[in-house]
Amino acid sequence: MAEEPAQKIDRDTMPFVAPCRMLSPFAPFRWLRLGIADYRRAAQLSFAYGIFMATIIAVVVVLAWTYGSYWFMLAMLGGFVFLAPLTCIGLYAISAQIERDQEPSIAQSLGEALRRHFGNELVFALVLLIIFMVWARAGIMVSIFFPADANPTLRELIGYLTIGSVVGAMFAVVTFSASAFSLPMIMHRDVDSVTAIVTSINAVLRNKLAMLIWLALIMLGLLIGTATLFVGLIVILPVIGYAAWHGYLETIDASAFPRHSGGIMSTPRKRTE
Repeated sequence: MAEEPAQKIDRDTMPFVAPCRMLSPFAPFRWLRLGIADYRRAAQLSFAYGIFMATIIAVVVVLAWTYGSYWFMLAMLGGFVFLAPLTCIGLYAISAQIERDQEPSIAQSLGEALRRHFGNELVFALVLLIIFMVWARAGIMVSIFFPADANPTLRELIGYLTIGSVVGAMFAVVTFSASAFSLPMIMHRDVDSVTAIVTSINAVLRNKLAMLIWLALIMLGLLIGTATLFVGLIVILPVIGYAAWHGYLETIDASAFPRHSGGIMSTPRKRTE
């Protein structure tokens, strides 16, 4: 399919947020199916990405367990949060190439994606890192509610765990809402990080049930991957990344924003399904 000419749009007339489509509650299952198809299409690249990301998570857990340091674990996880958005770039790029019937090439996709989008991706990673640091600080403050008695009652423990869970869930929702569709949009369209993040939050809020199911599927996948001594993450993590790209394409109507001219990030072909 021939490349369409780059759009010339006055940035002053572009909207602050891209509109979203209303999703069926079963949409996340379709994203997973498409993600699995992409994994099979680019099996070698997907396997390499899966090993890389699963190894990082395994190293964090093993080091934290070995040294028994809560602060060390937080520092390692903070670094992973900083790098995680950048590690997803290759997965989104692979899905974009497959969507255009191109042979997946990690050298081409990563080179072009990093060259064009590194600034916005770095801002996005910093935003997530700040959220994580505030989250860690809040977790320390919650510890003041831990029962002072050496033998706390069940009621006291339940109260402490409830407060900690509520605080953690609040930060988790903020992080998930901000990152659900923002990074794929940054890669696909010529848009700044703030617009992409606001667009993602708006789409999540307007599709609460579908996104709740999507979050539950992600958490279930991570639990299964961890329970298999991180081996399952080799497949699960890339599939989630590919599925997130397809979720963005289905959810966000970013047609008002200019495409990145040429290359793998131009508008993919329309689905026939």
